Amino acid sequence: MQIATLLLAIISAIGSFIAAFYSYRSVYVAVGLFATRVFPKAKRQHKYAVVIAARNEEKMIGNLLDSIHRQDYPSELVTAFVVADNCTDKTASVACAHGAVCYERFDSAHRTKGYALQFLFEQIRRDYGIESFEAYFIFDADNLLKQDYISRMNEAFDAGERIVTSYRNTKNIDDNWIAHSYAMHWMRTIRTEHRARSLLGLATRIQGTGLLVASSLLKNGWNYVTLTEDRELCAEAVVMGCPVSYCNAAEFYDEQPTSLRIAFRQRIRWSKGHLQVMRKVGGRLFRRIFTAGNVADSFMAYDMLTIVFPHSLYSSFVRIAKLTVSLFVWLLTTETFGFFGGAVLTWLYGIGKGYLSNIVTSIYVSIMERKHIKPMSWYKKVWFCLTFPIFDIIGRISMLIALVTKVEWKPIPHTVEASIDDMHIEQTPVGKK
Repeated sequence: MQIATLLLAIISAIGSFIAAFYSYRSVYVAVGLFATRVFPKAKRQHKYAVVIAARNEEKMIGNLLDSIHRQDYPSELVTAFVVADNCTDKTASVACAHGAVCYERFDSAHRTKGYALQFLFEQIRRDYGIESFEAYFIFDADNLLKQDYISRMNEAFDAGERIVTSYRNTKNIDDNWIAHSYAMHWMRTIRTEHRARSLLGLATRIQGTGLLVASSLLKNGWNYVTLTEDRELCAEAVVMGCPVSYCNAAEFYDEQPTSLRIAFRQRIRWSKGHLQVMRKVGGRLFRRIFTAGNVADSFMAYDMLTIVFPHSLYSSFVRIAKLTVSLFVWLLTTETFGFFGGAVLTWLYGIGKGYLSNIVTSIYVSIMERKHIKPMSWYKKVWFCLTFPIFDIIGRISMLIALVTKVEWKPIPHTVEASIDDMHIEQTPVGKK
């Protein structure tokens, strides 16, 4: 019994020790409540390329390219490139018809988005030269850009930022609780991470799409090919001492899954990719903490390490270990069920506390970001707030599955054939700001 008590104390101490490394993030929540970085009006309009990896997206790619062509930014300064990656439909011809430079790629052995982008940058290097463009926007084929998107991102780039992410909104936010949970996840990250990190000059996380990368960082092409190339990019950037900023004024839309099966498949891929990045970059981030040469870069490396580190996996191990020790005490000794029952109640209390915390977070985000959220009935809002915590539960389960299974990249189907005109926003007349 004494040994079991000691083991439980050690396990609890490990859990508390890991949690302590994340306690500083409450400052981000407080800062994000009140402010984010606002970039001054740009002194110069820069030349950009837009790169899009698309697989069987003939129904989506045209609407994205149309939203790019309708930007209130000089069209001669923006060139759109598409890689039609292992397509069996008319993605390539539709992309060309909507004014993009399109390259087709057929490589069934390397099917991730990272490899598709690597191929596309190789073609751009050969035909144009990487530095023919000052920076590159990266989008998914289902995205739609608000009309002043590039102008707003240009302000961040003109201010000296080399990697910038943007405001991610959702086309189908009211389809069901799954799509809404994804939308709340992106907006939660904006409120609790992006806004504060950008204001403080740190590196926030990149989340797949809607970002800008300076060509100076891509001289050697695109070399981020893990299952989560976005997380790999921002981790590598911090190793190089490069912040990742956020532009709250630049807004785009994308589509979120509505199927629980698809959501699980995507989350497992994310989890496996996160583990890959931890193995690939985690050690160098840790060393960077002590070798950066200044406090700001050291903290930025530490902060990024807390993003890359699979915290949910370790916290799950701690909970499982507590339950396992308590169960063995109950089964192998004369102890009553009370010992194990107490551990179960503690576990359930932790789950319940986390669930209620996420409900509160959903309410907070819904209120603070209400101008960006499509109007919906009150009972939908209540239902979506009550179901949002399931998103994080799926994430924890997915991380455990990813740890012990082989994961392959598979495309996420897109079905929402909306244009930017269908979004609930006021468009800026072309040529005005």
